[in-house]
Amino acid sequence: MYVLGEQSAHADALINRLQNMPAQWLLGLTPCGPLLELQATEDLMAQLPADQLFLLEDGVINGGIGTRVLFYWQEGDLIGLQQGEAWADCRLCAEGPLRLLPYRRSEVLLHLFADSGRCEQFLQYLLGQMGLLAHAVADLKPREFRSTHGFKRVEAGETLIHQGDAADHVFVIIDGHAEAFVDGHKVGEVLKDEIFGAMALFTGEPRNATVVAREPSTVMLIPGDHFLSMTRTNPKIAHSLIESMARRIGQLNRQLTQTAPLDR
Repeated sequence: MYVLGEQSAHADALINRLQNMPAQWLLGLTPCGPLLELQATEDLMAQLPADQLFLLEDGVINGGIGTRVLFYWQEGDLIGLQQGEAWADCRLCAEGPLRLLPYRRSEVLLHLFADSGRCEQFLQYLLGQMGLLAHAVADLKPREFRSTHGFKRVEAGETLIHQGDAADHVFVIIDGHAEAFVDGHKVGEVLKDEIFGAMALFTGEPRNATVVAREPSTVMLIPGDHFLSMTRTNPKIAHSLIESMARRIGQLNRQLTQTAPLDR
């Protein structure tokens, strides 16, 4: 099973090596029936017995999760390993003719585990498939979600943001609690899981408040350019930011109400 799309040179070499393995394990094992010749189909597994595995002799099979086609199998691959609840949403289809050589699933497994060499080859095949998927995930994963974020442990009273500083990072309280001050006056609380420091990033102006840890806290620092990209591609982050800003505006409104002179 391979992920659709352009592959790296390493992945191409791994695919070529894995493709020939199933035929090597199956040497000496008698097929459980004649070669199956099938036409194009939208649901291949519905046509194949669940107790059999199939060596793909000719053709290409596409696999999708839900409505999205993600994988493909080609000549030399073993079909039918993808069964069970974990693959309940997987659909196999083919746009052209297929030739499949059937083997009894239980007999294949007994054949593999009866010989340490074949057993090791099977393990290498499965590990190779995992390696291909890991490479594909790394290539497809948006840059901003890779491990570029830093974590910082701060003590109570430590300043996280200084009013007037340039904005180059956004912060998230992972654990703990902080307070925000403008010109030395407390203007709000920064709670656990809350995003702060984003306003100056959006406006390009200096920080408009100082943020101080109220208790020992753990803070995640996200580079500004990464955060801006995240708000464009991840609606949940934008929604969280809007909620945070709305809460702070509410805090400021309450403070203004409390400090405003009474009408006479």
